[in-house]
Amino acid sequence: MLNPPKLLDQVREKLRVEHYAIRTEQTYVDWIRRYILFHDKRHPKELGAADVEAFLTHLAVAGKVAASTQNQAKSALLFLYREVLEIELPWLDKVTQAKAPKRLPVVLTVAETRTVLSHLGGTHALIAGLLYGAGMRLMEAVRLRVKDIDFARHEILVREGKGGKNRVTMLPETLVAALKLHLARVKALHDEDLALGFGDVYLPFALDRKNTAAGREWGWQYVFPSRNLSIDPRSGKTRRHHVDEKGVQRAMKQAVRDAGLTKPATPHTLRHSFATHLLQSGYDIRTVQELLGHADVATTMIYTHVLNRGGRGVISPMDQH
Repeated sequence: MLNPPKLLDQVREKLRVEHYAIRTEQTYVDWIRRYILFHDKRHPKELGAADVEAFLTHLAVAGKVAASTQNQAKSALLFLYREVLEIELPWLDKVTQAKAPKRLPVVLTVAETRTVLSHLGGTHALIAGLLYGAGMRLMEAVRLRVKDIDFARHEILVREGKGGKNRVTMLPETLVAALKLHLARVKALHDEDLALGFGDVYLPFALDRKNTAAGREWGWQYVFPSRNLSIDPRSGKTRRHHVDEKGVQRAMKQAVRDAGLTKPATPHTLRHSFATHLLQSGYDIRTVQELLGHADVATTMIYTHVLNRGGRGVISPMDQH
């Protein structure tokens, strides 16, 4: 008789059945492991809502974690109980919430943005161009597939964005020539991989089981593939994954430094700048909301507070003539 799978293996299996991203899988498993260790390795079945509350409160009070970090841990534990152990926990209203500071996003001016972009080159310049020119998130850009760029319609399909939603955004005319040249090089690399017996790429929602040849098709390849082949930790197959987002983050940090800026700008700052500059140009906030993929226009409204118009658009009495 086979032994039942260990708890963390059950968690991994359930996450894969539900099509969670591998990063989410790794994060959830890590939080569940920390939760078990916090309670002296007792099985979660022996624990309940009070124990979950104790762990999450400890994170906020002793660990002083950010609100987003605490919410991440909470999501992992709710997944464990509801989806894996099939135990409904009462609403966790006794948890001491980590306070989320109210900060306005860092935004670059148009001139600052152009200067930073001018200090980037190659693949990093193209990715940064999509973050600013199309309002994409960093992971959306590095996960972009060849088939999702429509040169004829000047559109980009963003698959499985935040919240698992698809959306369409614009393809900046400025990037078209460079992207086509880049894709020609990527195609040559893919052809080399195929000739060597590789060329397979990870497909979402187990599409490779429905169509075993799809993973080798050109359209499904990453627009920004890694330089090296690697072993997929889930399937064990040798594949070419997308570029590491950390490389883009390092390049952006150096570009900001080279541009002589003191603002703490990151790749995500380019997305913030995209939204703010569109609003400055007079575009409707609902249009900007759709391009960003925000579920609620209230999220997009934050950019109205950072528009380059002084204190809420009010003209100082010193400047009135």
